[in-house]
Amino acid sequence: MGRRLVPLTLDNLPELPKRCRACVFWELDPVSGEAAVKAGTPELEKEAWISAVLLEWGSCGRVVYVDDVPVGFVLYAPPAYVPRSTAFPTSPVSADAVQLITAWIMPAYQGQGLGRVMVQTVAKDLMRRGFRAIEAFGDARWKEPACVLPADHLLAVGFKTVRPHPTYPRLRLELRTTLSWKEDVELALDRLLGAVQKEPALRPL
Repeated sequence: MGRRLVPLTLDNLPELPKRCRACVFWELDPVSGEAAVKAGTPELEKEAWISAVLLEWGSCGRVVYVDDVPVGFVLYAPPAYVPRSTAFPTSPVSADAVQLITAWIMPAYQGQGLGRVMVQTVAKDLMRRGFRAIEAFGDARWKEPACVLPADHLLAVGFKTVRPHPTYPRLRLELRTTLSWKEDVELALDRLLGAVQKEPALRPL
């Protein structure tokens, strides 16, 4: 089974599920989001948001393919680009962190470790760009797929709670806490991309 993660662009945006392409829960503030839905323009607003973030900040998502079939995606950006984040009781996201906005995996492909690989890929990208952490709002009462990720899933892939809340805790993943985390990311990516493993170079004591 061939797996690959590619950057989200305007070209592959149509490969996201239709309900996700038309969702601007995070991308607009509540009032603007409601107005976009009433006007029938949420897909245009989503495209404009992704275009602006790509131009101003850079890569803000990944699409997951298994055997060339799009089966999931993840979105992330600095909190300044995520108006809805200020509406949460545990906001704001820390100034040194990028927000993991949302993610989704097709039900038939869940339970195969793709969620962890997505988080590791985001971590790798953000470490290269000099960021210290990823933060996310979790749903502690999650029951079905929604815009807010289940808190249990975030905890399972390495996040820690930094601001508790009975419904929407804020969680954080430190990117540079240990070298082993970085090595784990490298190893996961090597396996994901089918890279040939090299012998570790000896280092002077």
